[in-house]
Amino acid sequence: MGNQQTTVSVKTELDRLTSEFFGAVSFEPASSPPAYERIRSLFIKSGLLIKNVGATPEISTVQEFIEPRETMIRKGELTRFLEEELSEVTQIFGNIAHRFSAYSKSGTMNGRSFTARGMISTQFILTPTGWKMSAMAWDDERPGLSLAIT
Repeated sequence: MGNQQTTVSVKTELDRLTSEFFGAVSFEPASSPPAYERIRSLFIKSGLLIKNVGATPEISTVQEFIEPRETMIRKGELTRFLEEELSEVTQIFGNIAHRFSAYSKSGTMNGRSFTARGMISTQFILTPTGWKMSAMAWDDERPGLSLAIT
């Protein structure tokens, strides 16, 4: 792989990884449960997921990200979740890349529907086995902080 890959082929691979992540966390009640196990193959072993929507960032390993979500589904608390990318800007430089994505999410938690939008910053690295996510951080819209897209 290395420097022989074209920017177009790298972008296509990063698009695929991002799409697979959103697909892995999304599920409808009538469909199969989310494919959380798939997330492990998208990230490097020491990858991080960082929810930064409050005063203190919630920093998780891939396993720490998956476990509470599996518990919420098993207990019937989270019964539907859909997350999708609305737009993105991707920059690639050699063996590293960054994607800044606007996203929307919706779901049902404890019988109540919710929706939100925000931004995700995802870092990618080229490994001997191909491109992987190394870190993902996100923040949601709130009063005084909104997406510029409609």
